[in-house]
Amino acid sequence: MSLNETLPETFSDRVLGFTIPTRHARGRAVRLDAVLDRILSAHDYPPPITHLLAEALVLTTLAGSLLKDDGSQLTMQAQTEGGPVRLLVCDYRDGELRGYADFDSEALTTLGANPSLQALFGKGYLALTFDLPGKNGRYQGIVPLEGDSLAEACQAYFFQSEQVPTLIRLAISAQPGKCRAAGLLIQHLPEGEEGRERLHTRFDHPEWEHVAVMAGSLRHQELLDNSLSLDAIVWRLFHEEDEVRVFRGPLMMRGCRCSAEYYESVIARFPEDDRIDMRNDDGVIVVDCAFCSREFAITG
Repeated sequence: MSLNETLPETFSDRVLGFTIPTRHARGRAVRLDAVLDRILSAHDYPPPITHLLAEALVLTTLAGSLLKDDGSQLTMQAQTEGGPVRLLVCDYRDGELRGYADFDSEALTTLGANPSLQALFGKGYLALTFDLPGKNGRYQGIVPLEGDSLAEACQAYFFQSEQVPTLIRLAISAQPGKCRAAGLLIQHLPEGEEGRERLHTRFDHPEWEHVAVMAGSLRHQELLDNSLSLDAIVWRLFHEEDEVRVFRGPLMMRGCRCSAEYYESVIARFPEDDRIDMRNDDGVIVVDCAFCSREFAITG
C-alpha cells in the first residue's frame, strides 16, 4: 500500500513498516503506550531505570519487527562491569514484547536524577541475538556500550555487525504511573533490500544522505503526539519521494511466556537431589518470573 492510498490510522502499540524503493531504504516506526505501562508495572522502577527500560523496549520493537518469518525472535541484552545496572534484557517475537532490568538501588541513588549511559553501565556491552526458525538458526552481534544512549549503541551494531547504515530517533515521556515511548528506525540497503551481498555500504551514499537528513528532522514532540498518526509522520518526512510503501505490523502485547507448566518442564530436567534442595520448608519450589513479577509454586 502506498501513502497516497487510504491507510487506517496508526497510533499506539502497533508497528508501522515502510519502504522507499527509489532510495533503497526501509523503516519502522512505533509508539508504545498501554503495552509499555503493563511491562513497567511489574516492578517499582525508579525514574532513571524506567527511562532506560522504555528506551530498550522501543529499540527491541523496532529491530525485532525487521524480522519477517513467524517465530523469529530478537533478544537485546546489556550487561555491565562497574555500573549500578547489572542486567537489562528485552525480547520481541511476533508482536509480543517483554523486558526487565536488574540494578543496585543504593548505587543508583548516588548518580542523581539524570545519569548518563556510562554512569548507569560503567564498562558494558550490548548484545543482539537473533533466533530464526528453520535452518537459519541463531546468530549474535556484540558492540560496546558507548555513546550517549542505547540508540547510538544500536546504530553502531547495525553498521559494524551487519554493514547497514541505520538512523534511529527515540522519544520518551515518563510521568509517575504513566510512560509513553516512540521511535523511528530507517536503514539504507543499496544493492537490493534483502538477499544480496551489500558491497558498497557507506554513509556518504547520496541515497542514504538524503534519507538520513529527512529522517533526522523528526522532532521528539512529533513522535509522542498521539493526534499525529505514524503514517502521517512518514508522509511528512518523505512525501516528496516518488513512492513510499507502508504496512502495519501486529498489535503489540506484553509477551511474557511464563506458566507453571513451563517451569515444571524446566525443573524436571534437574537431578532429583537438586530438586530436593530447591524446595522450601513446605516442600514447594517457588519460581519468581523476573519479567512479570509473578510467582509459581511447583509441587510436583
